[in-house]
Amino acid sequence: MYTIQKNLNRLSNYQPTFFLDPKEQNELKRKLKKDEYKVFKPFNDSEKVIFYVDEEPEVILYEIKSKQELRHQDILGTMYSLNISPEMFGDIILYDDRYFIYVLKLFQNYFEMNFTKVRNSSVELVSLDISYLEDYQRDYEEIELIVSSERIDTVISTIIHSNRNVIKDKIKDKEILLNHDLLKNNSYILKPGDIFSIRKFGKYKYVGIIKNTKKDNYIVKCLKYL
Repeated sequence: MYTIQKNLNRLSNYQPTFFLDPKEQNELKRKLKKDEYKVFKPFNDSEKVIFYVDEEPEVILYEIKSKQELRHQDILGTMYSLNISPEMFGDIILYDDRYFIYVLKLFQNYFEMNFTKVRNSSVELVSLDISYLEDYQRDYEEIELIVSSERIDTVISTIIHSNRNVIKDKIKDKEILLNHDLLKNNSYILKPGDIFSIRKFGKYKYVGIIKNTKKDNYIVKCLKYL
């Protein structure tokens, strides 16, 4: 709640918000009218965005260069180990075997001084024009499933080829996230655009029902993040 109020205060003072994840975006939208803000998306398919009133926020795009192979989870882990709040940076992108990250300009000095290694590998930060990746599109694997309902436990059990009791255990063990929050309701009905992740099985965006089958089931589509 503090994060939402803090960003509402910024907007009321004509300052842009910090980076917002999808959950925060939805919470903020419920408290604002559509004409009270604009949305800054670093690229078309950005998950993390910034709300603003008049002037667009100042954001820097960096390429993270290293002689060693990097991994998304290691970059993210380094950010957290440096006590860098998620609101200070946007999406981490892998494109053409290169890693990129968006960072708020107000955070530039600390980031450049401290983000020098990922695990044991030295890295170099190269600042790029903010428009460099504006046409970037995420790569997904399209998955079509036959399910009896749009309940999240039904869809996930089909994805991982398991039964709904296993899904209940995964929810209990905090292994499933829905829209960046722990899933608590196994009977939640998925809506187009919902994002869920299953530990060890990946991250997915729910597209919706494509068509009905002759046996009154549904063919639904999900996009698996690559």
